[in-house]
Formats: sequence, structure tokens, C-alpha cells
Amino acid sequence: MQELGINILFEGRNFIRLLEGLGVTIQVSLISVCLSIILGLLMGMVMRLQNRVVQFMCRVYLETVRIVPQLVLLFLVYFGLSKSLGINLSGFWASVLVFSFWGVAEMGDLVRGALESIPKHQYETAAALALNKWQIYVYVILPQTMRRLLPQTINLVTRMIKTTSLIVLIGVVEVVKVGQQIIESARLTTPSAPLWIYGVIFLLYFLICYPISKWATHLEKRWNG
Repeated sequence: MQELGINILFEGRNFIRLLEGLGVTIQVSLISVCLSIILGLLMGMVMRLQNRVVQFMCRVYLETVRIVPQLVLLFLVYFGLSKSLGINLSGFWASVLVFSFWGVAEMGDLVRGALESIPKHQYETAAALALNKWQIYVYVILPQTMRRLLPQTINLVTRMIKTTSLIVLIGVVEVVKVGQQIIESARLTTPSAPLWIYGVIFLLYFLICYPISKWATHLEKRWNG
């Protein structure tokens, strides 16, 4: 085991540090996901407004998020925007800002698509029952939309969790950064440390994302069946 280097995981607090780093990853993901879902629902409704100016602005926002890599957005916010404006923005909150910016756009587009998939007669029937627009959305449209939306939303969540590994490049001490620190400290004594450290990081991401992904698949099959 000494030659293989697996014991590097259990030297000092190395394994605990990896779990603490994973906790930071989960925090960034959880805050970003919550903001993305809440604001994305509103964004999706706004995207359906019959206003050319609003639709144009939403399209520019969505295309910007899809075209510009998340890493560039991270650098732009953390190294560019915050420094230029003199804002003391930590890497953690810069990450939350960027991933929320990305998630709101993606979630908004999912909501827009789900809303558009609702047959027109659902709106007309609800209106015939003397429901106002707010009641139509709350009692008729949104329940059906959420059913269509949930599997896709869960897939978006897993993508966001995996993509948070990029925040290591702006100095956030999450699980990948902790792994790099452990590897660097053991590079002379344990040359095979990267295999074991990155293997454990792979396993940690897998244990988080796989159940979420399977849940999404289960819901999709159940509701489509």
C-alpha cells in the first residue's frame, strides 16, 4: 500500500480535507441552483411576453450564456469586473454569481419551452371558467409545467455541480483545489498520489451526481409511461 500510495488519503487530515472541500463545492452548487430555479421560473415567464424589446434582450442574454464559456465568465467577473469596480468580491461569491447567471438563463429557456408545450386549449378552458391570468398560471399551467420541467431541471443541476470544478482556477478551495494541495505536498514522497487523490474526487462527484441523474431518468420514464 505504501508503494501504491493509497495511504496518502489517510495521512493527517487529508481525507477530511477532501470532504471539507466537497462541502464548499456543494455550497456553491446549492446556492446557485436555488437562485437559478427561482429566478429561472420568472425568466421563463418573461421570455414569453409578447414584447419585441423584451424578447430581444432575453435572446441576447441566453445566447451570451451559451456562447461564452463559463471559465471566461469566471475570469471576467473575478479578475475583471470586481477589480475594475473596486468591489471586494471573494472567489466563492464570484462563483455563485457566475453559475447563477448561467443557470437562470438555462432554466429560463427550459421554463419557456415547457410553457409553450402546454396546449392552447388549456388556457382557453381556464379562461372560460372565469379564471384571471394569475389563477390560470398558478392552478392550471404551472402544475403541468412542473411535471414536464422537473427531469430537465434535475439534469441541469447535475451539469452545474460538475461544472463547479472550474472554480479551482480562481482560487476557491473546493475539493479539486484541496486535492491539488495534497498532491503537491506529497509529490516527492508519493509519486502516485495523483492517481488516488483524483480517483477519490471522481468517486465523490459520482456519488453526488449519479443518484440525481438516475432520479431524473426514473421520473421521465414514469411520467412519459
